Amino acid sequence: MKKPTLWLMALTILFTTFSCSTENNDHEAKNVNSEYVVPDTKVIETEILELLNEYRINEGLSTLESLDLIKSQAFVHSDYMAEVSNISHDNFSQRSAFLKQYAGANRVSENVAYGYSSPASVVNAWINSESHRGAIVGDYTHFDISAEQDENGYWYFTNIFVKK
Repeated sequence: MKKPTLWLMALTILFTTFSCSTENNDHEAKNVNSEYVVPDTKVIETEILELLNEYRINEGLSTLESLDLIKSQAFVHSDYMAEVSNISHDNFSQRSAFLKQYAGANRVSENVAYGYSSPASVVNAWINSESHRGAIVGDYTHFDISAEQDENGYWYFTNIFVKK
C-alpha cells in the first residue's frame, strides 16, 4: 500500500474536521448480529475518553459512561476504515440499529477521524469542529471509542455517543 501524500492527508484531515454523523430518524438495519467483539482498551483510547469527559465537565455537563456494546461497534468501524484506508461513516445506520436494539439506545451519534497521533490532537480537532463538538456536548449518557492503526501505522478513530 502506498503511503498517503501530504496533500491527501491534509484533505483527509480537513474532511475529518467536518465529518460527523447523527441519526435522528429510526432506520432499521437488516440482519443485525447480536454477537460482538470487545477488544482490550488501548492507552490512547482511555486518554481520549478522559479528555472528552474533562471537556464536558468544563462545559458544565455530566460525564459519559463507557459501554462495551458501544466499543464493539466503534471497533468494527475503525478496523474497517483501517482495512480499506478510507475514513467514512459507512454502515452507520447498522451500528445505530444494533445499539438501539441491544444497548437500549434512543439516539446515536458518531465522530470519526484519521491520522492524528495523540489523544489531544484528535480531541482538539473534534472540539474545534462545530458538528463534532455538538456530539461531544450533546445530550448523551454513554460513549466509547476505538482507535485502530493501518499497516502503515496511521490511526483511524471512531467515537460513538449514545443516549439511553
